[in-house]
Amino acid sequence: MRDAPSFDEFYRTTSVRTLRYAVAVVGDRTEAQDAVQEAYARAWRRWETVAAHPAPEAWVRLVIGRLARDRWRRLGRLGALLRHSGPPPNAPPPSENTVVLIEALRALPANQRKVLALHYLCDQSVEAIATETGVSPNTVKSWLSRGRQRLAAQLTETATKLEVRDA
Repeated sequence: MRDAPSFDEFYRTTSVRTLRYAVAVVGDRTEAQDAVQEAYARAWRRWETVAAHPAPEAWVRLVIGRLARDRWRRLGRLGALLRHSGPPPNAPPPSENTVVLIEALRALPANQRKVLALHYLCDQSVEAIATETGVSPNTVKSWLSRGRQRLAAQLTETATKLEVRDA
């Protein structure tokens, strides 16, 4: 059985120092935090063995080093793939219509925006959306209806502003 109090104490006394080490080794704070979290999770799963190790903190650092090495290998493979395939083509800037549509969608409540995106962009049925969002099909229909009405009003308002501006 794992000894939670001893692991908690180990974590409290070593985590800050271990994170500093990981940032230096990994080179990216977010990736380092992920590596530290994974290393401590592995230590917890094997706590009886790690606690008996002559240097448990060194064991955690070893895991972090291996995770960092694996990350660098993945990045190296990705870099080689990108060099081999060449840079992606330049993407054209979004059209004015796209910008207007995105602004109008952002003005909608999140639930309406989500169901509109699922229905029209992901081709999901009302029933599938209801299952995914955890609401009834009638609620989805209501959100779709209200979302379409609000979106139409937003787009009409924006079109009117653009006509006045261009006149």
